[in-house]
Amino acid sequence: MALLLRLSYIELQNAKDIKSIDLELNDAKYTVARSQERSDAFSKTFNTPLMLETEPLSFIISRRKQRCPCLSPVDPEIVTIHPNDVRSKLNGEESLHEWNKVSIKLGFLPQTQPIATSPNAGTTVLPNTSAPGNREGLRPTTEELIEQCPRFRVLVVGKSGVGKSSLINRIFGVETAKVATERPGEADIEREFISPENNRLILHDSKGFEPGDGGNYEIVKSFIEKRKKACDIKDQLHVVWLCFQIPIPTFGERLLEDAAESFLNIRSDVLGSTLTIVVFTKYDRLATFMLQRMPYDPDAASRYLEEDCIRPIQDFTGDKNITYVAVSSTLKHEHGLKELIRLTQEKISESFTSPENEVSAVPLAAAGAQRMLPTLKVDLSIGVGKQRYWQMLGSSTNFFGYRMLDCLRVIHIDIVSVWNFYDPCQYLNSENFQNLIIKMADTVDVTTESTRQLSRSGTLDGAPLLILLVPVVLTLSTFVDLGKWVYQLYQQHMQGVHTKFMAHIVDLMHVLEILFSLTAGMTAKKLTRTAIKLAYKAYYGSEWMNLTHTTISSFPCSSAARDVVLDKITSIISSADREDRVCRAIARIREIMPSVDLEKDEEWVDQESSR
Repeated sequence: MALLLRLSYIELQNAKDIKSIDLELNDAKYTVARSQERSDAFSKTFNTPLMLETEPLSFIISRRKQRCPCLSPVDPEIVTIHPNDVRSKLNGEESLHEWNKVSIKLGFLPQTQPIATSPNAGTTVLPNTSAPGNREGLRPTTEELIEQCPRFRVLVVGKSGVGKSSLINRIFGVETAKVATERPGEADIEREFISPENNRLILHDSKGFEPGDGGNYEIVKSFIEKRKKACDIKDQLHVVWLCFQIPIPTFGERLLEDAAESFLNIRSDVLGSTLTIVVFTKYDRLATFMLQRMPYDPDAASRYLEEDCIRPIQDFTGDKNITYVAVSSTLKHEHGLKELIRLTQEKISESFTSPENEVSAVPLAAAGAQRMLPTLKVDLSIGVGKQRYWQMLGSSTNFFGYRMLDCLRVIHIDIVSVWNFYDPCQYLNSENFQNLIIKMADTVDVTTESTRQLSRSGTLDGAPLLILLVPVVLTLSTFVDLGKWVYQLYQQHMQGVHTKFMAHIVDLMHVLEILFSLTAGMTAKKLTRTAIKLAYKAYYGSEWMNLTHTTISSFPCSSAARDVVLDKITSIISSADREDRVCRAIARIREIMPSVDLEKDEEWVDQESSR
């Protein structure tokens, strides 16, 4: 028996004279990209982990060209690492190797499990399987869309100090997008700011419209025109946020400088169809000033914004339909950020969504990149599901001939991909977490009385709350012994199959929404198993889960022409009380466990409780 290894990421460092690196594994080839932070480092994260069983992995390494033209070019070098070497050097979830002073780190999903290899066919068989499984044709819908547009490309335009950094960092949940650190004129608009904390975002920063500098708009103009001509949507600008700091009355501040006026004057010719939103920043300064100056006039700030900010720009440009939002990114005084996200998503969807698709690549990238509005994640998850794998779940042609387990996992990967947590260890796509959701969905057949007893035995809806002790305890039995049905081949019109699929989808969505809210304060922090287990336990066996399962188990699957199962899933996920239930779950967690450290990464299984 050998360990089943699921490769989730690769890092190579000290690769000083290396031009490019490719990885070959299981007859597939992957490009390992150079790091944005270090020129001597390369890395690759796999949203869908690669199986490392008996076949070796090979790195094809090309060195930089020789400086002397008289020397012949150097052929690529091949570095081969065998699975046994990986296992022998496995330390926790990492295996470290070295080649010619280049360090190679292989990262794997946690809690690997034994596999058996058939001596006859050479195929891998998972424990307790009744069907061999074939996942080659079950490609996640999100994988195809992400290939078309891996990242949401944003250009922020505005002078230094206007609040661009805090705006970007708050909306996209990053700390490394320091767009205001350069002195005036130093920022390079061509540079792509890519944060490792949010790989769905590309940011471009203008040099800033500084007083007395009327030429910067030419640089912005040239950059926008070049991006407009790009053939691939991934290379086009998706949105321009034109930022102006709201001037305070009597402070001697100006709304528009000369360069900003020049840009606004020609914006229709330069931008064309490129989505542009005017963002008035630091609204909290205005609100505080007006509250002190006119304490009995609650509308003073909004009236000033309309008369002294919005109207002057409309008059200057002659355009009464300018899209705008007033925002504040100051902690405890946030204003307008969610409105900016909604407005951007709405306009992006209008510009980039194809009529034949529920979800297109750019709207998916935009919704995935933002980390403030879970409702957008919910809506896009539903849209992606409707595009393929959620259709006709009881009689799907997409799943015919595949194991139920593989069908559930491709659905799982799609949903997790839309939510785009900062999860470099791929915990949410790990086999352990997938099995948690599968086993929870399997309880949809449990009687209502049994689930009520489960709720009373220790979750948020009952007492005592033993389930919320620190550490968050999950036993080994929670992850193993999946029902035999998951290893059967999917067949059309199988009895009860739609019920299992419905519960799996809805349970996963509810757990992720709790997790999203629970980790909202962990800006730029890696997702931990502690947070995941806590979100899972906040839902498992709760009144919310019981109600969901009762609704699903009592739902009659008719043979009507309309996809009633899909309609029912959508209605349950989008229920009117969903946000309230999430808020109640988070409030209860914080009441019972006010000091829990969500950044502490516990193991999936508590060894003591599993003995």
